[in-house]
Amino acid sequence: MTKAQAEPPAQAPTANSPSLQEPPQRRERRAGAYEIDIQAPKPLADLLQSYLDLARFRAATQAQGITRGELRRLVRDTPTQARELLETEGYFNAQITVELGTEEPPRVRVQVEPGPRAEISSVEIDVQGDSPSPDSLKQESSLKVLGDVRQRWSLPRGSFFTQAAWAQAKNNALTHIRTQGFPAAEWAQTNAVVHAQENRVELALGIKTGPLFLLGPVRVEGLSRYGEQSVTALSPFTTGTPYSEKLILDFQERLRKVGLFESVAVDIDHAVETADAAPVIVKVREQPLQQATVGVGISDNVGPRVSLEHLHRSALGTRWMAKNKFELGKAQQLWQGELISHPLANGSRNLLAGNVERQTAAGTVVQSTRLRVGRAIDTEALEQLVFLEAISASTRTELLGEFQSVTTNTSNQAFSGNVHWLRRNLDNVLLPTDGESFNAQLGAGYALGGGPANNGPFTRLYGRMMAFRPLGRSWFGSLRLEAGQVLAGAQVGIPDTLMFRAGGDDSVRGYGYRTLGPTEAGVVRSARVLLTGSAEVARPISERIPSLWGAAFVDAGNAADQWGRLDPQLGYGVGLRWRSPIGAVRIDLAYGQAVERFRLHFSLGVSF
Repeated sequence: MTKAQAEPPAQAPTANSPSLQEPPQRRERRAGAYEIDIQAPKPLADLLQSYLDLARFRAATQAQGITRGELRRLVRDTPTQARELLETEGYFNAQITVELGTEEPPRVRVQVEPGPRAEISSVEIDVQGDSPSPDSLKQESSLKVLGDVRQRWSLPRGSFFTQAAWAQAKNNALTHIRTQGFPAAEWAQTNAVVHAQENRVELALGIKTGPLFLLGPVRVEGLSRYGEQSVTALSPFTTGTPYSEKLILDFQERLRKVGLFESVAVDIDHAVETADAAPVIVKVREQPLQQATVGVGISDNVGPRVSLEHLHRSALGTRWMAKNKFELGKAQQLWQGELISHPLANGSRNLLAGNVERQTAAGTVVQSTRLRVGRAIDTEALEQLVFLEAISASTRTELLGEFQSVTTNTSNQAFSGNVHWLRRNLDNVLLPTDGESFNAQLGAGYALGGGPANNGPFTRLYGRMMAFRPLGRSWFGSLRLEAGQVLAGAQVGIPDTLMFRAGGDDSVRGYGYRTLGPTEAGVVRSARVLLTGSAEVARPISERIPSLWGAAFVDAGNAADQWGRLDPQLGYGVGLRWRSPIGAVRIDLAYGQAVERFRLHFSLGVSF
């Protein structure tokens, strides 16, 4: 039995190294160009072609030839070099023959019989050095981490041994230990015992965990405009919580999303002396106190528009953010206002919001006013909004009669309590390619429909699910399913803004915005149930422009008064996607099967 620590091959000499320089006292005839023929399985042939001195110096022969004697020395050294290289890939019994031909130019033939590849026959991982603490919390954490490392070990018994896999397995294991409460951990020993004749390797590793780090006080650097509570209120841990990198990253992400800081960096003091209460250091760069944005845009849903937004991050010197947005377009005009507090002690935020909107779609003009009072709660896995809402909406519709058109006006109000949930598990929120998102809404309240017979309670349910998956190496797929229902008596007058229509960019492409639903005298109206779905595949068009994708899609859905009357309409087509830094810009050409015509759609981003 032999014992050896597998190491990468030593750095080969360069063409100018002393061992290959021509002795000044003797001039030997140059070898000139020579050929190399390596006979080996392709991955091994590529390895030898890249790292053998014989192969590397061949590239230098035209500019700086080597002598015949130097070529013979390279040929003589090749078997040893080749064996060292093959051992890094787990071949410890390779048979290598090298022949230098007499033809001109000379041809060097390297024949490799790699033999069987060595396998891992045993793996032993144990705690060494600092023994587990007698403290129950520290002992439990130490044993848990040890169990995790054994379970996650990426070079298990029966797998092939390679130097790269051995190094990667050690790095992964140590990184995991350090992120799970022991940032001062290190390897006490890492031995690879090679039994060359038996083509097997025994691995033995010892972990020196060091102390378990417990999180201490939060120290904030970089604040001048906003109070320290705006940072500490978002902390997902308390003093004395065992350190984990996940907690630190969660804290950092919460601070990034709060809207007060341009940049955030969170880390702990790694000094072993402070392990029992390691300070958590938060470095921030604050956003400007005020920000104004002017925008110009166009989309198929609401047509061309201009907008003005203003944000004050400490309105009137208080711990409240004030947002105002004005939008003017052909099909939509609105004002949105919001007051939202800086984070409270439990990480939640109070809000007061309102909007006034006028929207024109499919021959119907809806004017609405909303007022919301509630609280937003943002956790690692879930965004939640709980609020009370008052809505007033008036609808004007021009109905086409047999001899003349008739204009109808309705006005409804509603008061409700609502809970909205949004859960996202995505690889990238702006440009997702893998993961899921779930949006669920529940509301219940009382509607005023213009008279006692039209007043009554109602419940509103809505859900939207999206899934993204890579399909092979270059294709990507996405699915969307959306459903909603308003439950109320048949005579209860529900405000139009609480009911449903389908059609448009994020609904059923191939149809105009909110143009799918039950019709009355040729005019589409809102309804109480909704069901839409979409399936799409996309891929980059060219390797030279990886951010430009082509897509094909199928959409279907509709709105109706009852589920039994739902008649899904089909739309399908192709599109382009530009994956820009601010989100995906989408251009789609869709065919609406029910209307028998094509429609062009423009949109930005993904609606969750």
